[in-house]
Amino acid sequence: MSTITLTDLTKHYDSIAAVDGIDLDVLDEEFLVVVGPSGCGKSTTLRLIAGLEDATAGTIRIGGTDVTDSPPEDRDIAMVFQNYALYPHMTAAENMTFGMQSVTDYSSAEIEDRVADAAATLGITELLDRTPDALSGGERQRVAIGRALVREPSVFLLDEPLSNLDAKLRVHMRAELSKLHRELDTTTVYVTHDQTEAMTLGDRVAVLNDGTVQQVAPPQQLYDFPANQFVAGFIGEPAMNLVPVRVRDRPRGLVADHEGFAHPLPDGGSNSALVDRRLTFGVRPEDVLLAGRSATGHEESFEARVTVREPLGEQLLLHCTIGDDELQVKVQPRRDVSTGDTIRLCFDQQRLHLFDPETGDAIYHAASEDQPAKPTPSQ
Repeated sequence: MSTITLTDLTKHYDSIAAVDGIDLDVLDEEFLVVVGPSGCGKSTTLRLIAGLEDATAGTIRIGGTDVTDSPPEDRDIAMVFQNYALYPHMTAAENMTFGMQSVTDYSSAEIEDRVADAAATLGITELLDRTPDALSGGERQRVAIGRALVREPSVFLLDEPLSNLDAKLRVHMRAELSKLHRELDTTTVYVTHDQTEAMTLGDRVAVLNDGTVQQVAPPQQLYDFPANQFVAGFIGEPAMNLVPVRVRDRPRGLVADHEGFAHPLPDGGSNSALVDRRLTFGVRPEDVLLAGRSATGHEESFEARVTVREPLGEQLLLHCTIGDDELQVKVQPRRDVSTGDTIRLCFDQQRLHLFDPETGDAIYHAASEDQPAKPTPSQ
């Protein structure tokens, strides 16, 4: 079993807490992605697991064994770095096997077999005799991953391995990494600042901020049911719309009241604790819908003015003002909407969220996790 368990893991640099009491379990054979903004502690956490940094407090267990004070070579891990860390004077094969004979009991023949197998898996068999300067960025990254594969570790650690690649190659390498994990079933912790990588690669995603874990969940659950306002605003491109409201009690139930709209809260009518509270209302851009002309008399629809129009090919992103706030709205790419137009909008009833503006905690989701929201209708 190659589980990883972090308990109250802490790392201080003088008075700065880079990692601040993290509790995190990585399951056997799981692909866990750690994501967050720059400086949130994600790479430091990975280096603590690898043994490249000493923990200030807390424990690290790999496969049930406490390795908190163990050197890296005793942890049965392999790490892939952001900058590849290839020796320029060595061939790809030499880079993949450097140091193996001094730290393992494998014979030269066994090491050659491992290199051949890893190269075949990664599609770099014909590149083994080349030095790094004769390789593309994607090929260098494959060699760096191959160096980890030949060791057949219990745990793979990857620190932003795709960040130096161009956009097209990143998409290709994401698919390759996902396929590789399915073939190897090795416990993997992958650090990135790119939420697209996080959502597409991870079995689960851990969101970090200020050295603490904000939420750990499967990608879709993280997207649909953010635990707090930070996760709601960080996950998603563009991020969730967040605007201030006051919850009021109306004859039809509770209403989120904003200067630009008054929208009922489904199934929220019995939650008297929300009444008259100033909260943060959240809705994702794809869940803000264009309302038809027949909706003008409905309480749920409201007017907004289009200030920016961004054609993105597969969709059209509209920036709209409501009162002093802005809503971003995703619609079909060929909708006849221009900058300066006044349009009518409404919200998908099942995809509304409320957050406490002081703590940031989520206190209301229109859909429950047991009964996920229905698909958003196309616009």
